[in-house]
Amino acid sequence: MCCLGWCIGFGPRKFSYNELAQATNNFAQGEKLGEGGFGRVYRGCIKDLNSYVAVKKISRGSKQGLKEYAAAVSIISRLRHRNLVQLIGWCHEKKLLIVYEYMPNGSLDAHLFKEESMLTWEVRYKIAHGLAAGLLYLHQEWEQCVLHRDIKSSNVMLDSNFNAKLGDFGLARLVDHGKMSQTPIAAGTMGNMAMEYVTTGKASKQTDVYSFGVQINMVKWVWELYGDGKIMEAADPILRGEFDVKQMECLLMVGLWCAHPDYNFRPLIQQAIQVLNFEVPLPVLPPKMPMAFGLPSLSTLSNCDTTAGQSEPSINFS
Repeated sequence: MCCLGWCIGFGPRKFSYNELAQATNNFAQGEKLGEGGFGRVYRGCIKDLNSYVAVKKISRGSKQGLKEYAAAVSIISRLRHRNLVQLIGWCHEKKLLIVYEYMPNGSLDAHLFKEESMLTWEVRYKIAHGLAAGLLYLHQEWEQCVLHRDIKSSNVMLDSNFNAKLGDFGLARLVDHGKMSQTPIAAGTMGNMAMEYVTTGKASKQTDVYSFGVQINMVKWVWELYGDGKIMEAADPILRGEFDVKQMECLLMVGLWCAHPDYNFRPLIQQAIQVLNFEVPLPVLPPKMPMAFGLPSLSTLSNCDTTAGQSEPSINFS
């Protein structure tokens, strides 16, 4: 039961509240897939699409509910990539609802941290590749630069074949390539945000790359292992040594590179992909985790930043 062919051919559509209430059995607890800061997600069945979908019900208590809803729908409705969650439709009748393609294997964090299932090394490496490919599309390959601003394992969804798809674009921003701008305050998940973003509110391709590379509270530890020549000790013990040693070293090194405290030394996502593909040598990093040397000014940031001064997404999806 797959609606991707329909969606690509005809585009996302507006649903009525009654359609989505019926599809989710009136948002029954038994259909609930998860819950986050922006609201609850339910599984639904859209009969005329012959497909399951995921329906996000934006919470009334969400700090920026209307803005998040407008940003998610206006941005993701224009994006088409195999490693991005596909938008099926929306509804702003009675409630704010967003309809996405259904991801049978849930989110990455459920498998890594909640022991939903044990991901093999082959699957993990494929997920890293898929997430990087989706980020490359957002940063460089689409008509505008898309800054996601909330890359984390709970926003990485897995389809029936464990292909990674980046979702939740409620904090995303569009900017023209070659433009520079800024936001007054950082938005995202603490622990996943680069220090220069937390301090200055300036989001960039480098801050997305940082979130791609980081694991909360682990960077310093892994860097210490790297400096001692023991980086392989950072491998997940759950794997019990069942992994490709070169790939494991590569992924750990790319993670440190992307999470470099000084944004000037982080790679573009395209460079990270080249290393993951073994097209270029591993990065050479200092044996001790460096400190961030100063904070970026507007003129030195990547020319793909986001601004509070840009027009906010408006809701007109009739």
